[in-house]
Amino acid sequence: MKTTPLFYSLFLLVAAIVCGGTASSVVAQQTQDPKDNDQTLRAMRDEMARAKTRLELKIPGTDQPVRPYYLEYRLLDLDFREISGEFGTLLNNNHARNRFMDVEARVGNYKLDSSNFISDDGFRGFIGSTGSVGIDRDYDSLRQDLWIATDQAFKEAVETYSRKQAYLSSLARQSDINDFSKAEPVRLIEPLVMADWSARNWDQEARETSAALRAFPQIYEARVTYYLVFATEYLVTSEGTEIRTNRSFAAIESGMNALADDGMPINHFYATYTVRPGDLPTPDAVRKSLTVTASELMALRSAPAAQDYTGPVLFEARAAAPLLAQIIGPAVNGARPPVSFTPVMEQLLSGLGGKSDWLTRIGARVLPASVTVVDDPAAKEFQGTPLLGAYTVDDEGVRAQKITLVENGTLKNELMSRRPGPDFDTSNGHGRSAFLADAKPTMSNLFFASKETLSPAELKKKFLDECKAQKLTYCMVVREMDNPTISLLHQDDFQALLASYGGGAGTGDRLPLVLYRVYPEDGREEIIRGARLIGINSRAVRNIAGIGNDNFVYNYMQSQVNGFAGTALGAFGSAQNGLPASIVAPSLLFEELEVRGARGEPKRLPLLPAPPMTAK
Repeated sequence: MKTTPLFYSLFLLVAAIVCGGTASSVVAQQTQDPKDNDQTLRAMRDEMARAKTRLELKIPGTDQPVRPYYLEYRLLDLDFREISGEFGTLLNNNHARNRFMDVEARVGNYKLDSSNFISDDGFRGFIGSTGSVGIDRDYDSLRQDLWIATDQAFKEAVETYSRKQAYLSSLARQSDINDFSKAEPVRLIEPLVMADWSARNWDQEARETSAALRAFPQIYEARVTYYLVFATEYLVTSEGTEIRTNRSFAAIESGMNALADDGMPINHFYATYTVRPGDLPTPDAVRKSLTVTASELMALRSAPAAQDYTGPVLFEARAAAPLLAQIIGPAVNGARPPVSFTPVMEQLLSGLGGKSDWLTRIGARVLPASVTVVDDPAAKEFQGTPLLGAYTVDDEGVRAQKITLVENGTLKNELMSRRPGPDFDTSNGHGRSAFLADAKPTMSNLFFASKETLSPAELKKKFLDECKAQKLTYCMVVREMDNPTISLLHQDDFQALLASYGGGAGTGDRLPLVLYRVYPEDGREEIIRGARLIGINSRAVRNIAGIGNDNFVYNYMQSQVNGFAGTALGAFGSAQNGLPASIVAPSLLFEELEVRGARGEPKRLPLLPAPPMTAK
């Protein structure tokens, strides 16, 4: 994924912070400071007033002109840096400032409007006119840009609404779920915060940390990238909402690729995320973490290939949290999917896990009876560890709410945006997105807890006892799950993985990264490679056999790439294309899972040995 053109990479980097980073530690105020010279809000407010009173389209053959019932202006002011190093050499240091806007116009009414429709000529109606605007916060030029974009968005909404009505009229039965929900106007104007890159020498850090991988000549490619992001986000709606918030975000991501002795491609990754650049780990700490990751990759090089297996599988907390991100993320989405002109879109959503298995199951047991799951956007930390998913208002201008999703194993609630679903028809402040895209019900800080837990030693003993009871030679322990968006450095490799994996993501295919065989007779452990877990979906977690008390904080990025967002692939995000989130979860024991052994043809090994990293 790192070989995309620079412009596209910078374009995707916007996604790392939009409505996902923790709000800066500033005091929200209800009125704009008289000394504030930011003309953005005034231009958005004035253009909104003009559009509300004068925007209309007269269609021949109709008596009444068409007017939008809802208008929304969003603007993102982005200041970011991207610094990459490889084996001690600085590859790039990019610093850019951009401003992007999005205008959405809805025609019709809250019951039936121009949104939520995939027509015969593609996906339409989720976003209006989007583009870049001047970075100097000039009043007149911004008003002109908004005026042009509003005209384009409104005309497109009218056309989409007509297509949608024509399609719905051909159906024998139409949905009775509204297209959009009403929300109380929110006014939240934070003081402007300027970018603070801290006093650290980021170029030198990229050189120093990436140089740690010179000790591993078998790694044929590796990259260490620092992402430093500051943003101001604006939202003005025709309902009266006016918001200006500041957000910041920082990350270090590293992907490493190598070949096993038999030619099988193997990969690993390191990633860490913080709210502010100054909170990133020191170069010494990053070097140590990269060395551990590279050492695990070297162990995978010489490890035996995995064989087919069915039996108990223990997910240690470091692996259990990302597993839950893949399973629970799509399951708690309470919004209805868009109306599709073509059945193939329905099949695609199902195959990728984009349709929730928990819809219409309020009151049913979906997890073990001891488990409670809560999503809390207000949480800033867990036992001293910072959480990434905190925010005050969501991307649709609705105040964030703490939601108990599952209580004592029973489904009680779902995450809702302003797009209603079959179970709930109003937003609970979880409409989130990246780069001004369509807001979807998305997790923020998710807490998975149980009243009945075991210590790590007790859970390990239960696991081994079950292994002996089934008279198995060995059982499986997963220590870390893969994130191919980071670990695979080439687009071709990533596309090849999706071709073999993506269709099974919705039915429960999972990618373990660090997987061990454990022999119950003597406790011996053996790392293996090339395995794939089968059938771990929302039904599989209903009967978890054991839950630990070793809670782990997993800070990660939810992918916002078109086609990934809201699906089982949504957990495969990076700082280039993701939305910050956190999951707190313990180790999990499954009584019986299927592990599929290594498949596919290996690559030919290089004819020449790797060149030395240091000149003699």
